[in-house]
Amino acid sequence: MEAHSLRDALAGEATVKAEPELKELAASSGYRPSHPSPSRARRGKLPRIREGTMAFAGINYLAVLIAAVVSWLAGAVWYMALAKPWLAAIGVTPEEMHERRKGPGAFLPFVYAFVANVIIAWVLGGLLGHLGQLTLRNGALSGLFCWGGFVFPTMLVNNRFAMRSPKLLVIDGGYWLVVLVLSGAIIGALGV
Repeated sequence: MEAHSLRDALAGEATVKAEPELKELAASSGYRPSHPSPSRARRGKLPRIREGTMAFAGINYLAVLIAAVVSWLAGAVWYMALAKPWLAAIGVTPEEMHERRKGPGAFLPFVYAFVANVIIAWVLGGLLGHLGQLTLRNGALSGLFCWGGFVFPTMLVNNRFAMRSPKLLVIDGGYWLVVLVLSGAIIGALGV
């Protein structure tokens, strides 16, 4: 029991007292349940277990929406500026792309891109809320680290196995870098 009391004291929790009829059992067997029964927890005899669980309740949804819209618009500018090299990298001529735009559902990639930007901003906002001090700089750096640690390596592996042009990796990877840095900066500046 002393080791458990020391652990509780170090964790900043109140020392857990066993009920009188369980003291002898606990002392003789060394048993201590890892998850208390709800009735004992409600009576205040044991500390709450899940105080540190991750919650997205405090997210600034306006910041998430602004970050998503700005990222989506940045994508329009990015791909308009790099349209010719991007088309060459995917192996499509401008005429073929023009024909594809006439087909049903041609607008769907724009919807998917916006939904993806909302999800990215929301998750990044949740992540930034748990990291500490929010500033424009910290948000942008966090976006950069997320890109460098998760997005770019994934894209690199996928593009290399699919034997796609390295130019496509640079163009598409650069866009997602812009998205994450912009979203992080906006959320960091506006707060979560």
